[in-house]
Amino acid sequence: WIEPVLGSLSEVPLMLAAAGLTAFNDNAAITYLSTLVPNFSEGAKYAVVAGAVAGGGLTVIANAPNPAGQSILKKHFDHGVSALSLMLGALVPTIVAVSIFLLTR
Repeated sequence: WIEPVLGSLSEVPLMLAAAGLTAFNDNAAITYLSTLVPNFSEGAKYAVVAGAVAGGGLTVIANAPNPAGQSILKKHFDHGVSALSLMLGALVPTIVAVSIFLLTR
């Protein structure tokens, strides 16, 4: 199922999809799954890795240290650490990073 999905996307949608998926999946898993697509172009490989790197700041639930860090830090915040607030705070830097990757490809 990976090949038809990833193979059907052009580079920019592929990068945006990889960046978005990093909020919910480990970026190493995303990049690994892309290696399973035969005849994946160099541009498509770049798009997946760039999207995973640029979207890494959105990752809140995908990596084990993040929930652990939230549980440690919650006592320093009145209403706990909000995953939504963290994601919104990372959104602008993510857009900047994606833009830089798009301009330098």
